[in-house]
Amino acid sequence: MFSKIYWLYNLAPSLPLQEDFVYHWKAITHYYIETSDDKAPVTDTNIPSHLEQMLNILTQEERERESGETGPCMEYLLHHKILETLYTLGKADCPPGMKQQVLSFYTKLLGRIRQPLLPHINVHRPVQKLVRLCGEVLAAPTGNEEIQFLCTVCAKLKQDPYLVNFFLENKNKKLEAAKDGGADLVKKDPSSPDTGQNQKQNPSLVTSALKEAAACQATSPGEASPSSVHTTLPNSDNYNLVSSLLNLTKSPVSLIIVIIRMMIYFLLPAKSSQKYYECLLHCLRSMELLDVYNLKEDAVAFAGKRALISFLSWLDYCDQLIKEAQKTAAAVLARAVRERFFVAIMEPQLMQTSEVGILTSTALLNRIIRQVTSEALLQETIYFLLGEETGPETPAGITQHPLRHRLIEHCDHLSDEISIMTLRLFEHLLQKPCQHILQNLVLRCLEERNYMENKQPEEREEREHMENGQPHDAVDLEEDPLFSDLSPDNRLSSPDWLSCSPPPSTEHTKPDGKTEVHKIVNSFLCLVPDEAKSSYQVEGTGYDTYLRDAHRQFRDYCGVCQRWDWRSSPKPFEKCNLDSPFFEGHFLKVLFDRMGRILDQPYDVNLQVTSVLSKLSLLPHAHLHEYLLDPYINLAPGCRSLFSVIVRVVGDLMLRTHRIPDFTPKLLLVRKRLLGLEPEGMSVDHVTLLEGVIVLEEFCKELAAIAFVKFHASTSTSP
Repeated sequence: MFSKIYWLYNLAPSLPLQEDFVYHWKAITHYYIETSDDKAPVTDTNIPSHLEQMLNILTQEERERESGETGPCMEYLLHHKILETLYTLGKADCPPGMKQQVLSFYTKLLGRIRQPLLPHINVHRPVQKLVRLCGEVLAAPTGNEEIQFLCTVCAKLKQDPYLVNFFLENKNKKLEAAKDGGADLVKKDPSSPDTGQNQKQNPSLVTSALKEAAACQATSPGEASPSSVHTTLPNSDNYNLVSSLLNLTKSPVSLIIVIIRMMIYFLLPAKSSQKYYECLLHCLRSMELLDVYNLKEDAVAFAGKRALISFLSWLDYCDQLIKEAQKTAAAVLARAVRERFFVAIMEPQLMQTSEVGILTSTALLNRIIRQVTSEALLQETIYFLLGEETGPETPAGITQHPLRHRLIEHCDHLSDEISIMTLRLFEHLLQKPCQHILQNLVLRCLEERNYMENKQPEEREEREHMENGQPHDAVDLEEDPLFSDLSPDNRLSSPDWLSCSPPPSTEHTKPDGKTEVHKIVNSFLCLVPDEAKSSYQVEGTGYDTYLRDAHRQFRDYCGVCQRWDWRSSPKPFEKCNLDSPFFEGHFLKVLFDRMGRILDQPYDVNLQVTSVLSKLSLLPHAHLHEYLLDPYINLAPGCRSLFSVIVRVVGDLMLRTHRIPDFTPKLLLVRKRLLGLEPEGMSVDHVTLLEGVIVLEEFCKELAAIAFVKFHASTSTSP
């Protein structure tokens, strides 16, 4: 009978849009009155066709009217609460498959109609209710439709951020729900989804919906104002939209998880309430580690790969979420990650005594540091690792922040693997765009320049071995073409930050300062005696090979540090507290201690120690440059600098080289083996010392290159 009526309708003349629209809606409601078979699937009825025709009519009506004007068909839909009735039918899933049809209708309606619909109470209220139905059943047949519907809602909220407030509704307000026809009486909390069993249909819901539909159809359209906009914002602690999205993240299908993540990320409006970000905080607390890996790979992967990839995926999601959030909200979210992950989970792992556990947790922390890019999350991560202290460090206060103390101590651990991994961690930290890292680790100890003797130094004499020429590998670097075309963007903003180099001498200094920079460069190049050098015997290992890398790295550091409030020149002596005792700081102390043992440490450890020190030397800070790269500063009694540490190492080297027969040939052989120029053959005695000498020579050349590049960058900005 129903099919016959629909067939006859198609042959009838065209009706006005409103009559046509009402016809299709009444045809749907009459189905529930006339049919006795409620088990037949909805696809065997004409309901899908009628719903599609209603959508087409609404779209056509909007197209024929002026922008923003509500037509009679839309007025009818709003006034007669058609969406409320459809929600009730979809919830009951009567006939079977009706929920899919309702989800699809809502999705197309919100997507096709250009005028804002969500502000209407008779739209956003049923949309809220339908949102709560999403994610109740995992791997449900309506999964695709639920995702499409939620994605459309998220897009609308992104387009009009103020609409977010309509979705901060308390789903436990049962009294209010009862007034809406009983459609909100959901006994089960959507945040605890079903595991796959379909809910039984509730005939009372269908009856209620039909009664409401009949009442609406009997009401004159003029008795209510469908264009009224709901302006009362709910006050609650429940977030229906995010709860539904979170439920869907528990799906076993990885693609769905990724899509839902993108949807939650898409919910971030430029201007949104703090309350809504508390909702996203709930997301961070509740979301499980998401699986986006290939199960087939697990057969050949290391143990724990599955959990690791899931965690890194979750971390990347949080990082991006925080990066796009409003500043205040980003701080709240980042703080939550710090407290609930770093403090609660990571800290016990980093503080343990098991070497395997320390190595694993430090390796993970390394990966986290490299991955985090959002400013708020990076800051909270740094505060977690190093603390928030910026005042002068004292020997008695190095344990004030236990985790910081433990990590720095791990740089000098008995296990070489732990030492290397922790040194690598600090190297990554030094490259992050966070001023607090450098202030906390190094700069706060150098602020008063009390590493220098408390008197004005007299004019310094050149070293005796530098009076009559230069070493064989020193070159006229001022003419190097690498530096002849530096653009202003690649130079320092201030020309005098490097003024801590030796004071000009009227006898020996050329007008361009060339003599002074060569004094510094050659001081490093001449530290290692000729008999302990081997690079000149291997092609392509000269000092100039470090210049290009130093130039690139220094340029990158300048770009990062330019926005920081750093000294462009050293603090004047008269303003420094030179009488206060100098403490180099826990971090530099450990680095200098390890540097002092370079001749007795494994090759890989030495490479990592010198790598961290070179990163520090590249930083464009006046005090750091003075302390690490100026060989001529008068150190206060009991103080040491990087140059003085290397001098002591060289002194030890001179005593030990004479005790090793065939020292120079063995040194050259070890260098060639390290470069892959010689195959591994018979073992060489004293190999640790020989490798240490090679690293020492290369490090001195690197420091010389850094000193020259920084000097040139400084003088290039001079008027």
